[in-house]
Amino acid sequence: SVTNMYAITPNIGLVMTGIVPDARASVKKLREEAAKFKFNNGYDIPVSYLAKRAADTAQVYTQHANMRPLGIAMIIIGIDVEGEKKVPQLFRCDPAGYYVGYKATSAGAKEQEANNFLEKRFKPPAGSNVAVDPKLSHDDTVQLALACLQNVLGADLKANDIEACVVRHDNLAFTRLSADELETQLTALAERDDDIAGRD
Repeated sequence: SVTNMYAITPNIGLVMTGIVPDARASVKKLREEAAKFKFNNGYDIPVSYLAKRAADTAQVYTQHANMRPLGIAMIIIGIDVEGEKKVPQLFRCDPAGYYVGYKATSAGAKEQEANNFLEKRFKPPAGSNVAVDPKLSHDDTVQLALACLQNVLGADLKANDIEACVVRHDNLAFTRLSADELETQLTALAERDDDIAGRD
């Protein structure tokens, strides 16, 4: 089946937007990079280093006249385990080789509208310069993503029309949500009337 979500390692995944053959070629290279890192170092590749390698590869394609830049933007997710600490990671890489970490982001068509929606939920309270660091539960996080999609597309979503993957604090595996799980989240989202639902 056609998908935009790919697992790079069992615990790191990404979503790609853009030209599908470029996406598949990049995924193949990143999987090789992750396997080589684990073989050489004996531990899983950190998400930030994988994002750096993806950005470095994309940047090389912009340097030579005989190469076409990659036509993809990717968002990489995972949780780095640093001793006892588990650190959620989210990076966005663009075709120019620029990569940066986020608390929430989007890529693709209407990404500006989606980013504006997310920024409203993470902006500092009035009179404060300190950014909000919300402690969202798994359900809140999934419902925020679905609310963002609904808001940007201007239509109600159906579970069979979307795909979503998660990496959880208590289960580090990159996991695809089933249609039943998505339907449950969409139903719960429809019943909410708080800030996450986006009806403010």
